[in-house]
Amino acid sequence: MKISVLGSGTWGTALAMLLDKKGHKVTLWSFFESEIKEIENTRAHKFLPGAKISQNILLTNNLDLAVCADMLVLAVPSHVVRSTCKSLKKYKNVPLIVNVAKGFDEETNERLSVVIKNELGADCVVLSGPTHAEEVAQGLPTTIVAAADDIKKAKIVQDAFMCEALRVYTNTDVVGVEVSGALKNVIALCAGISDGSGYGDNTKAALMTRGIKEISRLGIKMGGEFETFMGLTGVGDLIVTCTSMHSRNRRAGILIGEGKTLDEAISEVGMVVEGVKSCVCAKKIADQLNVEMPIVNTAYDVLYNGVTPKKAVQMLMTRESKHE
Repeated sequence: MKISVLGSGTWGTALAMLLDKKGHKVTLWSFFESEIKEIENTRAHKFLPGAKISQNILLTNNLDLAVCADMLVLAVPSHVVRSTCKSLKKYKNVPLIVNVAKGFDEETNERLSVVIKNELGADCVVLSGPTHAEEVAQGLPTTIVAAADDIKKAKIVQDAFMCEALRVYTNTDVVGVEVSGALKNVIALCAGISDGSGYGDNTKAALMTRGIKEISRLGIKMGGEFETFMGLTGVGDLIVTCTSMHSRNRRAGILIGEGKTLDEAISEVGMVVEGVKSCVCAKKIADQLNVEMPIVNTAYDVLYNGVTPKKAVQMLMTRESKHE
């Protein structure tokens, strides 16, 4: 297939490399000409150490060229998904969209597939799972989920991406997959804050376990299915994001736990920390739907209301006793 990846960050670049190795004709696009020129000159990515980008991959910041494809992989940060879709509106025949960004639209709190459909008038396929770009770029084996309301579209993506290094499962629960992908970043921030504050494995295990409970509680209220939250895009992605130093959300959390401000932590990580924006959206959605989410609410207080991590833990630990 002729596949264009929109977004030359670590995840977009890693997917372009994987698709190229599978034999597809791949184009990697970035809005920023400087990013494309840097990759073109080095055939490497500064945040993917050791990764070699094939000469077969066409690099461009010309959207007209990138749209001429059988499939578009949307690998831009969540906060520019809408603007990117607006740029695609002028094209009459936009190919099948595969969204790999994780988060919510920060203006409307909508899921990203809803934003894409509203802007382009077509359903997309959501690709999500426990897949750190650094390991995918190295060809280390992992699994992922292609989710779509139309199972035929999900299977097209499954066939396009599946290889020895990436096992792809299909799913029709788009809501559950997207909510899991967005909220696991918030819990990973909390796990990092816990680590940076000097708390132990028990504390992090408790955060992760109660975190998936909150994720599933909100996701089911929004229309997701319980089984999805227990699968690759729920528990699976939560585990890897909360425990790995590849996780920019966990790394930012560690810095905050060590005493850095939110802005200082984001600056030091040097990449988009999706959980910061997702925390705001999740709190708004939970408040609107009257869903109890104490960890998310406390994370919001730490990030935006000046509550210290020590105080946040005390607030969570001294809540009214309950039955699990």
